[in-house]
Amino acid sequence: MRRIITRRSSVHGKGLFALAPLREGERLIEYKGTVKSWRAATRDWERSGAPGHTFFFGLSNGRVIDGGNRGNSARWLNHACEANCQAFEEAGRVFIYVLRDIQAGEELFISYDLALDNDAGDASRLDYVCRCGSGQCRGTMLAA
Repeated sequence: MRRIITRRSSVHGKGLFALAPLREGERLIEYKGTVKSWRAATRDWERSGAPGHTFFFGLSNGRVIDGGNRGNSARWLNHACEANCQAFEEAGRVFIYVLRDIQAGEELFISYDLALDNDAGDASRLDYVCRCGSGQCRGTMLAA
């Protein structure tokens, strides 16, 4: 039985939604895609003609999972400051776990906790405005 589905999100573009109740602590899905260097991922992204929309998931070894290349529905997880799911890296793979009980129909979120270079200007930071609308919204998808 399928437990999740991709559909239009009120937060941003497409989102991932629960089809059935999910329990706290469940391993929900693996974030899949082609593993490559950041340099290769950035080059491929620039060539794609889709700036401003990426499906990159950074790994602790300095490489990246490019969910836009052979990825799965996990790439549609949107950001929320009060996320109901969390990503954990295990042996070079990323798995999404449920943080709290989730009802059927709820959108699934992770906190992106993105990082920018120290020399990134205010204009660059505007690309990372949060749209989650939660009561605890930080206003940004960047790490606190």
